[in-house]
Amino acid sequence: MRIAMIGTGYVGLVSGACLSEFGHNVVCIDKDAAKVEALRQGVIPIFEPGLEEVVGANARAGRLTFESAMAQAVSEAEAVFIAVGTPSRRGDGHADLSYVFAAAEELACHLRDYTVVITKSTVPVGTSHQVKQIIARARPDARFDVCSNPEFLREGSAIEDFRRPDRVIVGCDSDRARDVIREIYRPLYLHETPIVFTNPETSELIKYAANAFLATKITFINEIADLCEKVGADVQDVARGIGLDGRIGAKFLHAGPGFGGSCFPKDTQALTATGKQYETPLRIVETVMAINDARKQAMAGKVVAACGGSLVGKVVAVLGLTFKPNTDDMREAPSLVIVPALEALGARVRAF
Repeated sequence: MRIAMIGTGYVGLVSGACLSEFGHNVVCIDKDAAKVEALRQGVIPIFEPGLEEVVGANARAGRLTFESAMAQAVSEAEAVFIAVGTPSRRGDGHADLSYVFAAAEELACHLRDYTVVITKSTVPVGTSHQVKQIIARARPDARFDVCSNPEFLREGSAIEDFRRPDRVIVGCDSDRARDVIREIYRPLYLHETPIVFTNPETSELIKYAANAFLATKITFINEIADLCEKVGADVQDVARGIGLDGRIGAKFLHAGPGFGGSCFPKDTQALTATGKQYETPLRIVETVMAINDARKQAMAGKVVAACGGSLVGKVVAVLGLTFKPNTDDMREAPSLVIVPALEALGARVRAF
């Protein structure tokens, strides 16, 4: 199948490379001409284990190419993925959809035959409907459908997550579009991967709800860790003891300095903003966000206590600056709060 992937950020590049590995002909599109040229030379702009090898192998096979112009790739595509950034909007926490809408308006000009437009970016409820309206206004004669297909990739294990996902979520109102999606993900049927078809609004909300739940789980075990310190309990044993309960599960029960990265902080903020917009406040998620911010701030105090009450003139080693292992992503990393706090208290920080 001929696929166009708009955006070569983390989601777009990983998804495009893995779809080409499925046997599809994928063109990844980015307005940054220098970035496109670097990708053509095999220079990967992000660190993700295995990504360089997947990109290189499929580029050499001719299934994966990179372009800075949209026209030809979109006009020849049977499916077009929108995988551009949706950062938090300053002031209100809503996702900034300007890149998504700009991509929709531009691609509309180049649609030729029937095409399925798929939002891969993390977007709030109602975005697929808005994308459909934008394309229809720009090209009333175009034959197309719009679907939601959120990603659930974990940085550091994204390639394997794409190859063997827990599930694929698709929000779609058209039988014809569903058939196209099934063809795109046909290789996953060999692994009996559940492909869940629902409406676009549900698909969009599933992504946010999943990330908010995982953020809640992390925050819960962090609060239990604080209680363990007070009463002499071992938080790792507590986590193991509750994680063996099949209703709970062991994942995301690792106490630490708080969650960060490009997804959980942004997505919890966007979800609570959506709740307020529809007069349905999500108080649990709001509390999770507040507790997580406070935990990052409290980490320096724990170091002070461990060092006898003062950090003045002392050398403090910080092992790991990114928000998690096996990534170079510093976005919302706890270290961005902890390291300056340690320095303000007089410590000399050596980071590794």
